[in-house]
Amino acid sequence: MTFETIAFEKRGAAAWVTLNRPDVLNAFNVRMRDELYEVCGAVRDDDEIRAVVFRGAGRAFCAGADLTEFGTAPSPTAARRIRFARDLWERLAALRVPRIAALHGFVVGSGVELALLCDLRIAAEGTTFRLPEAHLGMIPAAGATQTLPRVAGVGVALSLILTGRAVEADEAARLRIVTWVVPPERLEDETTEVADSLCRLDPRVVAGVLRAVHEGVDLPLAQGLQLEARLAAGGAER
Repeated sequence: MTFETIAFEKRGAAAWVTLNRPDVLNAFNVRMRDELYEVCGAVRDDDEIRAVVFRGAGRAFCAGADLTEFGTAPSPTAARRIRFARDLWERLAALRVPRIAALHGFVVGSGVELALLCDLRIAAEGTTFRLPEAHLGMIPAAGATQTLPRVAGVGVALSLILTGRAVEADEAARLRIVTWVVPPERLEDETTEVADSLCRLDPRVVAGVLRAVHEGVDLPLAQGLQLEARLAAGGAER
């Protein structure tokens, strides 16, 4: 598959998706959104894929939205129509394979939001995270108001969204935004090892675990336990 703003490759049973606008620190533009939407559909429809990795080319994972395009829609109504006609974030969240984010350099705005929609987040030492939208006169629009409280708690989410302050990888790990931190030179090898280990698991079990956790987190405990019991008894579907 050939794209303008991303690169896609399969390494065994793992799909690797690289944000590929390194000259602008992989700033997220409309073309990138559309191409990620397309590649997420390809991952969804490919039964050979057991895990997907998202990473960035060059010096950053993603420096946030390209403000020469986003934030300039003719009206909020038009912006909502465009988003829901091609909702990348919903499609990404619905994938039934583990999503891994390999993070380095700058992870800003929609870069943070993309990472938060992944199941595992591996960050290189020195990576910087920031959500600046409120200070640009916008509410985060790619899920941070919903995903960050679920990952790090309401207090941390409000603090980071409202202040827009930057946090480094070690603090992000303490705040549970990052799963673990590795030396920069180990990022690709560590990510490869994790992806390969997930690919060796029974895909039906993995799909069941993902469904149990993601759906169960918002259920009362009793209902969550019932969901787990149904899935463990064979209710998970690939």
